Amino acid sequence: MDMMLQILAPEIALLIASMALLIGDAFWAKRYPALTFQLTLATLVVVMVIIIATFSWESLQLFNGAFIRDGVADVLKVAMIAMTLLAFIFARDYLLKRDIERGEYYVMGMISLLGMMVLASAYDMISLFMGLEIMSLSLYAMIAMQKDSVFAIESAMKYFVLGAMATGLLLYGMSLVYGNVGSLQFATIYQTLSATGVSLVVGLGLVFILVGLAFKFGAAPFHNWVPDVYHGSPTGITLFLAAAPKIAAFALMFRLLIEGLEVAVMQWQSILIILAVLSLVVGNVVAIAQTNLKRMLAYSTIAHMGFILLGFMTGNIEGYAAAMFYVVTYALMSIGGFGVIVALSRRGFEADNIRDLSGLGRRNPLLALIMLVLLLSMAGIPPFVGFYAKLVVLTQVVEAGFTSLAVFAVLMSVIGAYYYLRVIKVMYFDEPLENMVDAHFATASLRVGLVFVGTLVLLLGIMPGDLLSLFSMVMTY
Repeated sequence: MDMMLQILAPEIALLIASMALLIGDAFWAKRYPALTFQLTLATLVVVMVIIIATFSWESLQLFNGAFIRDGVADVLKVAMIAMTLLAFIFARDYLLKRDIERGEYYVMGMISLLGMMVLASAYDMISLFMGLEIMSLSLYAMIAMQKDSVFAIESAMKYFVLGAMATGLLLYGMSLVYGNVGSLQFATIYQTLSATGVSLVVGLGLVFILVGLAFKFGAAPFHNWVPDVYHGSPTGITLFLAAAPKIAAFALMFRLLIEGLEVAVMQWQSILIILAVLSLVVGNVVAIAQTNLKRMLAYSTIAHMGFILLGFMTGNIEGYAAAMFYVVTYALMSIGGFGVIVALSRRGFEADNIRDLSGLGRRNPLLALIMLVLLLSMAGIPPFVGFYAKLVVLTQVVEAGFTSLAVFAVLMSVIGAYYYLRVIKVMYFDEPLENMVDAHFATASLRVGLVFVGTLVLLLGIMPGDLLSLFSMVMTY
């Protein structure tokens, strides 16, 4: 019993706090409007401290192997909580100015985070599906929170319908694997396939599983929802959607492909190569034509997912660690980019077009500098962390024997640098628009948070070794 409580302590604490805040907010929302927000941040900090204090290097399993607590799960959970914490801090001012700041936003965000944490520790197909649904259903509701916005409602419906379709395909693929192997547990699936080999039925199931995973990642050609949902959702919700769920998608792919189906690496490796190449091409090329900043960042996300898939494609521990490093650092850069958009927006003005950043270097030098750091990092320019993230992935791709694929990824990154540099040019060389002479000054917490993110992007680029070593260590155990 004590062992079970120790293993499940972060999830239990988050669940109890979420339910308590859901009930409590109904009583204190009008008298103490900021209390739910403050208690949410305190809860996330406490849960993060619990995980770090009970960090597990060894694999501890519960519920007959359905739930696992290991180094990979703990590192991913800490990263998810950190991104959620930043998202809530960045989003509050935005939500307040649009009268959509309600306790439900924070509660649904925490429940979605609970699903992500279950995904990180899922060790059989049922627990994995439960985590995926807990995460996804909360996200659908969050996107539709701005009820007077046609775009938000449309985005939520589109995400819901396509997400349900992708989940159905994922479930069908898992059912085919189960029907052939006779077990839902990843360890048993791995052992059985090692002994019997990969049959045609398992191979077919693997195709359906990869389609579902590609949708959750937002990888081409299953990417159509990404720009529409990013654009249509309120920016205060988009910044949450663009960060923590990407880390959860990494956890989903790691548990399914590596823990359960690594024996079939020759089969899923070729499919991942196709998905990665398409994502790099579609993401980088289509982003050039975008005039909306949120849509541009959405296509940028698709391109970055291509790099993460390249890390998985290598089929070795170093490649998986490089992919983990990439997804965590990308989530940090992404939440910073959308945070700058939030800082510049105000009621009735979203600041989500590239031209809205005209002359930002003169109107608000601090925000322009932070955005400059983030864009250069996303473009893969040293000394920022985006450069090192791309470098470690490409190094593993070359060492795995896919040199031509690495060269292709570099060429796509050069093409992608254009649309990042275009935004920088608009910020520093274009004249401010007439209605944009006075820049909106963000709240102190948002400014401090953005400065923290920008500084971290620079420091991790200069000193990435410790973080990458941590990821390699948890992969090895």
